[in-house]
Amino acid sequence: MPQASDIRKGNVINYNNEPHLVLEMNHRTPGNLRAFVQANLRNLRSGRSSTVRFSSTENVEIQTTTQRKLEFSYEDRGSYFFMDPESFETIELSDQLIADVKDYLVPNAEVDVLFVEENPIEVRVPATVVLKVMESPEGVRGDTASNVQKPATLETGLVVQVPLFIKEGELIRVNTADGSYVGRERS
Repeated sequence: MPQASDIRKGNVINYNNEPHLVLEMNHRTPGNLRAFVQANLRNLRSGRSSTVRFSSTENVEIQTTTQRKLEFSYEDRGSYFFMDPESFETIELSDQLIADVKDYLVPNAEVDVLFVEENPIEVRVPATVVLKVMESPEGVRGDTASNVQKPATLETGLVVQVPLFIKEGELIRVNTADGSYVGRERS
């Protein structure tokens, strides 16, 4: 079994019987004390981060991970269905796993899914996505003295603040980290 000094950033380890992603890892050797490993971990089930110290000779279970690119197909009663473009296998993911990214999923959108021992743990969307504006009020003429914005409802139900010149039916680019407007998509 690997020791704590063998873990690296990006590994998934079993800590307190939960999968944790190693965000940062430092090996420390203070003066006349024993060496230890200090790691920042994020629980992949709850999303909570913590800083943990291990003795450098302590055994750690590093879990086998795979990352697969999947295409979003459809949503039905709180379950989200994805297709593997290589094997054409359909994979069902729960609403809890998709919660943070469901506002950015449109049919045929590609996502990266992290699997730990064949169990899906995390869904990652691209940094920006292109979404269609479904509803947006008209901008008021003469209201251009400053950076005035208006709400726009997108095809996934997400509401973002956009500039006054954005109209219904246009495609816009949205930042998936904070849900903000990035720019207009040229067709």
